Amino acid sequence: MRTFIPTISYTTWRMALPLIVLVVFVASSSESNAQIVERGRSVGGISINADGVLESARVDDLGRLSRIRTASLEEIPAELLGAVPLRKVSLRKLESAIEECTKTGKELPDGIKYLAGLQQIQYVFVYPEQRDIVLVGPAEGWKVDDRGNIVGTTTGRPVMLLDDLLVALRTAGQAAYGGIGCSIDPTKEGLTRLRTRVSKLRTMGNPKRTVAGIENALGMQQVSITGVPASSHFARVLVAADYRMKRIAMNFEPSPVPGLPSFLSMMTAGGRGMSNMLPRWWLEPNYQPILKSQDGLAWELRDAGVKTLTEEDFLTAIGDRRHTGKANPIAQKWADNMTEKFSQLAVADPIFGQMRNCMELAVVGALIVKERLTEKAGYSMPLLLDPAEVKTAEFHAPKQIRTQASVMKKGHNWVISASGGVLVNSWVIADVVQQSDAPAAARAKAAGDGNDKWWWN
Repeated sequence: MRTFIPTISYTTWRMALPLIVLVVFVASSSESNAQIVERGRSVGGISINADGVLESARVDDLGRLSRIRTASLEEIPAELLGAVPLRKVSLRKLESAIEECTKTGKELPDGIKYLAGLQQIQYVFVYPEQRDIVLVGPAEGWKVDDRGNIVGTTTGRPVMLLDDLLVALRTAGQAAYGGIGCSIDPTKEGLTRLRTRVSKLRTMGNPKRTVAGIENALGMQQVSITGVPASSHFARVLVAADYRMKRIAMNFEPSPVPGLPSFLSMMTAGGRGMSNMLPRWWLEPNYQPILKSQDGLAWELRDAGVKTLTEEDFLTAIGDRRHTGKANPIAQKWADNMTEKFSQLAVADPIFGQMRNCMELAVVGALIVKERLTEKAGYSMPLLLDPAEVKTAEFHAPKQIRTQASVMKKGHNWVISASGGVLVNSWVIADVVQQSDAPAAARAKAAGDGNDKWWWN
């Protein structure tokens, strides 16, 4: 699902003064951020209150979250500390380790919660003789960064979470029907009010009053999540990444990586008008074709990345949106820049790395279901797939965001904010497969030594 970016242009006859309106979304909250952080409700620099209203978490609260998580972090076993190119995680043995904890009433150790420090899944191997499916990829020890994220000790890349893996596996089947995504959309009524208000503007007048009028006209905007539970950590990551992308695009906060200016700053005073156009951006997985062994027991995921896409919609007089299939050149340039810089961004702002991890787990889930890997393995993942056996974290589901506009004067033009979205087309990725001998050779090298350890290097 994609987030629409309301953009309305109005040009006066005498002054030739284009007024470009691009609307951003933030929120207010009736619950203090401190309360939310203490209950672990802050993910990716955002907080969502009990009414489902989203806002940015305060810097002080993020610092408190970081201190709380650092204090509760367990000592990392020595064998998990170092960075390794390929760490293997057995799903069957992981399930057994989780079951042992639940039987004895023990809390899951950090090693399980953080999947032995996995930061990417490069291979998926099936071992019928061991009744097992093994996930393989680079990994390292973990730490808490200053925003409360769990990241690798040397690379700063986020580690994968058991919680997100469980959601990905449990929703993989339904993801075939529409994918996984999040969207923040203005209402039809709000767009109609906005169009009416902007059509009456002749000059910017008092910028603060004009902006306040635009915010009131558009009103509350709706958050929708598809494919995964709206209250899950997985969903929270998608929404947080979408929100952070908006903040960077709209110049509400500086880009954390060089060479990624805001979309707002790229708008030029002499740029073409965008009358009634709605440019939108969204983030999607970006993979090379998956490699498959001849026997279908070894799979290699290649060049896992994220791309930013853009398109314009046309806004009618009654607030309806129509696809044009075209992209605004400036919006396209910003999207291409975001795609190019994404690897750096995923480390500089780890919520983007967490989103990439969730996308990859969704692709792995789709691959397991689509290719019936549990049947090939003779292992049905009974505990991992049962929400009653292993519960996942629950958060307040995001529902609404208030409109807020940000003004920038460029020559004789006034530019007011921007936005984005996330779409995880996991089954589309899993559909594009090429046969190769390479994954089989890697599978032979990755086999365990027969002990009960659920991970090995």
